[in-house]
Amino acid sequence: MACAEEQHHLPPESPPPPPPQQQPQNHLPASKMCPDHKHRKNKDAYSSNYHQTSGSYRALCTCLTILLLLIGATALTLWLIYRPHKPQFTVAAAAIYSLNATSPPSQISTTMQFTIVTRNPNRRVSIRYDRLQAFVAYRNQAITQQVMLPPLVHGRRSSVAVSPVLGGVAVPVSMEVMNGLVMDEAYGVMRLRVVVVGRLRWKVTGLNIKTGHYGIYVKCDVLVGLKKGFVGQVPLLGTPACKVDI
Repeated sequence: MACAEEQHHLPPESPPPPPPQQQPQNHLPASKMCPDHKHRKNKDAYSSNYHQTSGSYRALCTCLTILLLLIGATALTLWLIYRPHKPQFTVAAAAIYSLNATSPPSQISTTMQFTIVTRNPNRRVSIRYDRLQAFVAYRNQAITQQVMLPPLVHGRRSSVAVSPVLGGVAVPVSMEVMNGLVMDEAYGVMRLRVVVVGRLRWKVTGLNIKTGHYGIYVKCDVLVGLKKGFVGQVPLLGTPACKVDI
């Protein structure tokens, strides 16, 4: 009985401690994130990529702009230094060996010779002429056939003279030309136009740069003293500069 009483008075066992409470998590899994958070994250990523791409484009455009400006400045400098000027032409002498008019039909047969001096005014550019042809006109009508001139090469600041013989073949003309020639021959002064047509190109000395071909049209209006029946060198009444169109 004593043992039974001792067992009866034993202290009761203490209850087990409660399990520790888990702290609430601040971050949710990616699969449970709210739509606003997802949208904000995608927007930030897109904005970062956009700024990177925009910056690359700006850098590329800046480089291209600088390159184009450098090329333009170089081309402008070269053009200012080596820009070609038109050649200059003058008629230095004239000779008339024959001048015959027949009617009808209205035709003129003449043989003339003109000394044409061409000058290259460029200091750094040479000139080459190709397919040059010359003829004589009177009152805007040709009275000689076109004659081919030899190719010419002009060095820097140089002059070249050619003396082609023009005519020799009868050329049909109008009655206005016939009557005008008769009157001028009687008066002793004749206005003629020497025309040179062809092509030219420029070459920059030292850089081996050649331009393309350009058409050239030269007209030289001259007054010559002419006496009926006179053959040979005739005086030039003034030496005006020729007009050159390229």
